[in-house]
Amino acid sequence: MGDVLAGIHATWEFDGDSVLIRFERGIRTPKLLSALGERRIPHEALADVTLTQGKRGTVVLHAVPRPGADPLMDAAAGQLKEGCDPYRLVLPAEREVLAEYYADELRERVRAAAARVGDAGPPDRFLVAAPEGPLQFKAYDGKAGFDGAQVTFRWFWTGASSAKWKVGDQSFPVASLSGVEWRSPDVFNGHLRMLLRDDVDGSGAGPADQDPAAVVFGLGYGPVHESLPFAAAVLAAVRSTVPAGVSERGPAPSDTAVVPRRMGALGAARRDPADIAERIRHLGELHEAGLVTDEEFGAKKAELLSEL
Repeated sequence: MGDVLAGIHATWEFDGDSVLIRFERGIRTPKLLSALGERRIPHEALADVTLTQGKRGTVVLHAVPRPGADPLMDAAAGQLKEGCDPYRLVLPAEREVLAEYYADELRERVRAAAARVGDAGPPDRFLVAAPEGPLQFKAYDGKAGFDGAQVTFRWFWTGASSAKWKVGDQSFPVASLSGVEWRSPDVFNGHLRMLLRDDVDGSGAGPADQDPAAVVFGLGYGPVHESLPFAAAVLAAVRSTVPAGVSERGPAPSDTAVVPRRMGALGAARRDPADIAERIRHLGELHEAGLVTDEEFGAKKAELLSEL
C-alpha cells in the first residue's frame, strides 16, 4: 500500500509486509504511547483487523495482535485501558469510508501472511520488537534495573518490607526466569514479579510486598509507561534464552547459574557510586531521625561502601 493514515495520537504507515505505527508526543497523548515512540508490526504478527464505531463521533481501526507475537501485549495480559492500546487508531467519523478501505486492505494482507505461515496459533518467537526502554524505574519499595542479562531489585528503606531487607537486594539472571507477572499500577496491589524457572507450580510466590522476586507499585511509583515496557523487555529476553523444544517452565541449561543471588554475592555487579551516595545520605537521615540505631547505621554504611 505504501500509504499513511493519520489519526488521533498516532499515524499508521502501510508498508509491503508491515505497519509502522508512530505515536505523537504531547500532553494529550497517553504517556505509554509517547514512551513507545514508534513500533513496526509485521503482518504475520496480526490475527485480524476490525473497524468499529468509537466515542463522540469517531471510528476505531484496530489491528488485533496474535497471542505470543508482541512481548508488550503479552506482559500487559489484557490490563491496558482502551486509550493506551497501541493497536487502536482513532479517526474522525467523516473518515470512516477511508478507514474501511484500509481495514479491508490490511485484513487481506494479514490473511495472506497467515496463509504463508500455515499456522494461526501462537508463534514460537516474538514477532514484534520489545520497547527499547526504560532500563530502570522506581517502584514503591525499590528500584528495578535491567541490563539485558539480569534484573536487579534494590530496596528502599522507606518502602520495602522487613522480609525484603532481610534477604537483601536481589539479582535475577535472565536464564533463571520463566517470565514476568505484571499487575497494572492502575489497580489495587499492582506489582512486577519475576517468575522463576525452578518454581514450576508458583508455590514460592507469596504476597508481592513480601516476595523478594517482586516490586510493588503505588503512590505514583511504577507507572504504566515505565513498568510495562520494562516488563516487556525482560519477557523478550527470557523468550530468547529458552532453547528450542524446551518449555519456558523447564530446567535451565546446566552450564548456566540460575539461582537468584544477593547483589553482594556478584563480584561483577558493581554499583553506581552516585546510587551508593544517595543510599548513604538517606540512611543518615533515618539515623538522625532516630529510626536507625548507631550499630545498624554503621553496619549498613559499611556494607554499602564495600560494594563500590
